[in-house]
Amino acid sequence: MTRLTGSALRLTVHIGENDTWHHKPLYTEIVHRAHAAGLAGASVFHGIEGFGASSLIHTSRLLSLSEDLPVAVVIVDTEARVREFLPQLDELVTEGLVTLDECEVIRYIGRDDTQARTQDRTRGRGKAGTKGKKSL
Repeated sequence: MTRLTGSALRLTVHIGENDTWHHKPLYTEIVHRAHAAGLAGASVFHGIEGFGASSLIHTSRLLSLSEDLPVAVVIVDTEARVREFLPQLDELVTEGLVTLDECEVIRYIGRDDTQARTQDRTRGRGKAGTKGKKSL
């Protein structure tokens, strides 16, 4: 089980949705490598408008400019683990912005497969047991 609380480092990679690594989306490769590295978690956020070093504004509001919208990949883990991951980004990100921010994790509790199966079964029984009942 992974537990992460207290001081942490947030890694954010700002890239374009059309950026690729070996013919697949770059954000996918970053997430899969973060997972393989055992980092606590990674999320990809799709932007609706933005610009970068080229100063060309990309926006979802105009069809002609809706290509290559901004994407942010956010990873949070301990400072040591995030810094160990940085060399992989050096290999992957040729154009983009990578930022590091200190942050504080209030609560993050990962679960193993056994816990997940137990919780899923418990939730399933709870729903079936209350089917058709009205609360007052």
